[in-house]
Amino acid sequence: FFDKISSPDSMACADCHAPDVGFTGPIGGINKHYAVYRGAVPQRFGNRKPPSAAYATLSPLFHFDAAEGLFVGGNFWDGRATGETLGNPAADQALGPFLNPVEQNNANKMAVLEQVAVSKYAWLWEEVWGEPISYETEADIDINYGWIGLAIAAYEDSSEVNAFTSKYDYYLMGEVELTEQEMWGLELFEGKALCSACHPSELGPNGELPLFTDFTFDNLGVPKNPNNPFYDMDTVYLDDGTIINPLGDAWIDYGLGGFLENHPMAFYRSKAFENYGKHKVPTLRNVDKRNGNNFPKAFVHNGVFKSLKEVVHFYNTRDVEMWPPPEVPMNINVEELGNLGLTDEEEDAIVAFMKTLSDGYRFK
Repeated sequence: FFDKISSPDSMACADCHAPDVGFTGPIGGINKHYAVYRGAVPQRFGNRKPPSAAYATLSPLFHFDAAEGLFVGGNFWDGRATGETLGNPAADQALGPFLNPVEQNNANKMAVLEQVAVSKYAWLWEEVWGEPISYETEADIDINYGWIGLAIAAYEDSSEVNAFTSKYDYYLMGEVELTEQEMWGLELFEGKALCSACHPSELGPNGELPLFTDFTFDNLGVPKNPNNPFYDMDTVYLDDGTIINPLGDAWIDYGLGGFLENHPMAFYRSKAFENYGKHKVPTLRNVDKRNGNNFPKAFVHNGVFKSLKEVVHFYNTRDVEMWPPPEVPMNINVEELGNLGLTDEEEDAIVAFMKTLSDGYRFK
């Protein structure tokens, strides 16, 4: 996770998913402006901000819930790390950036394995898997490459990443009290603001601490991020001469629908249009975790919002104030946001509550 397994060797998973900011983007200047991170080849950019890697291992396998009529689970903003390959969406996700030319840019699976084989931790491979790292045949390469994904997912499933050490966790365990404003924010979160409809905040049936996501997908009517560097990738080429983004400014992020329309299963393809513009509901755990009070963060899949207050105000007033038009105008959620009728003070209280969700809380 922390090794710079890339070409050139300048980029690790942690460069976009850093612990001290909640396992998401750690560079303040990028968060403040682009929100989307450059790859190992610095001229190349992807199209979305890094989601948090924390609590990602708790997402179920990607599937269609027939009773609810919606898709659930997987990893990445569009759910394309389904878990079908390795039985674990986080493990499938971990392997994607290694071979993505706008991320870690390794030529192939074998190139990744060769770097692991000469690493300072290579001795652990045999200890864990019971045999040396191997890439003699295509079958060896596939098996061993999968083991890398499973190893990264094991780390991501550890208490270092899924810590459950926020102030709110200790509140649920009866060890601390929330302030009056935080408690008001919690009441609004679970009531008038409708936040808990997608970000459940209560203990599970067996006392499980809440994950603050239902793992579904939603189109919030978010506008384009005009500073997304992906729009400029119509003049940047991959090694094979392919243009990264031939559509330039006309590119539209269809999210889950874009993934489904190219899925090998006909049933999934048939659901693409009704899922255009939907992105995965992220956990709100660590949503405000930062390495300093003035450290900037970016929010939602394209990073267009730069503060929790702005996000809450958008949810509150999307349909009654002048916001830029939605990037994808179909399938917008009009039932749970848009005209919530929250006051400025109520918005602030909700933000105060969300600040209690950062891991690493220290008792005063």
